[in-house]
Amino acid sequence: MNGMASMERDKTYFSENLLNWYRKSRRDLPWRRSRDPYHIWVSEIMLQQTRVDTVIPYFNRFVDRFPSLRDLAVAPEEDVLKHWEGLGYYSRARNLQSAAREVVEKYGGVVPRDKKEVSGLKGVGPYTTGAILSIAYDQPEPAVDGNVMRVLSRYFCLEEDIARPATRIGMEALAQSLIPENEAADFNQALMELGALVCTPKSPSCGECPVGERCSGRLAGRERELPVKTKAKKAKPVFLFAAVVQGTGEHAGKVLVRQRPDSGLLAKMWELPYVEAPDEEAWGSAARGASLLEAGLAEEGIGVRASGIVAGEAQHVFTHLVWRLKVLEAVAVDEKYVSDRTGYRWVGPDDFENYSWPNVFRKWLTEYFIQSLS
Repeated sequence: MNGMASMERDKTYFSENLLNWYRKSRRDLPWRRSRDPYHIWVSEIMLQQTRVDTVIPYFNRFVDRFPSLRDLAVAPEEDVLKHWEGLGYYSRARNLQSAAREVVEKYGGVVPRDKKEVSGLKGVGPYTTGAILSIAYDQPEPAVDGNVMRVLSRYFCLEEDIARPATRIGMEALAQSLIPENEAADFNQALMELGALVCTPKSPSCGECPVGERCSGRLAGRERELPVKTKAKKAKPVFLFAAVVQGTGEHAGKVLVRQRPDSGLLAKMWELPYVEAPDEEAWGSAARGASLLEAGLAEEGIGVRASGIVAGEAQHVFTHLVWRLKVLEAVAVDEKYVSDRTGYRWVGPDDFENYSWPNVFRKWLTEYFIQSLS
């Protein structure tokens, strides 16, 4: 009984002190200036695996262009992807728009208050559901992400592996039990804020923590060991040769690009045409890359002569993949024929911004066009 009483005191202390700290020191973030569920929804999707400072300008630009859920629902997908460009994880933007259309069709354009209905929307998982319902509608629903699991693991000295789904479910029940009555919006944001600013992954600022006095992990000297998390599988390297096919005549100053397929990774975005090398050894040979590019693009009906001259290299990290990209200079065998191929375009610095690019190609081509103009 004493243990249970102590646990309840720890919970009360945690909730009260956390809320007091948050109300005095919370950051002024654009999505906190209203309880609009649409704004909260957009911000939470953007904040997944992205820093707050990075998200702020993207959020402002996105809601300026799509000020309401209805505006997002009727927008062309290309426009949505363009305003998401740079954040990565483009499936999230597509899911957000699909869900917005569902809200318009099923709920009259109003984000529902029912947990089952919100969680049934495309791309909306348990965390986002909890964030929308608690912050917008002040419902006592937990919003448990990595930050929150880290805080709870340390404060209550929990040793369960946070990579396991069962641990998340337990954490959600614990977080829900901590929410004071009628304080869900501020409490969940306070918990997120603590994890983001104070109870950080590698160097927690325990001396600045509003609940550190009763933190079991700190008292046990284990704040840097917790939470327990099994390591994810190492990302698989993929070795690519891309062609920067330089235009001549009416296409002078432009390069040949292609659009990715309608579904799958980075769907419908634009890129330099590329082929995959069979292994790292083959990727080390520019001459091998030139022949692979010529043969691979010929299968798509694109005739190019690749020089074997390396114009640059780049790398892009996905969740489970790492692209290692080597760009080779090339020219088209027949520019007019290439121009008529579906999914291929000649693009220069003047119309570059009209297209949506994965970051790796955006960065590389931006540098390329800057150098070509200097």
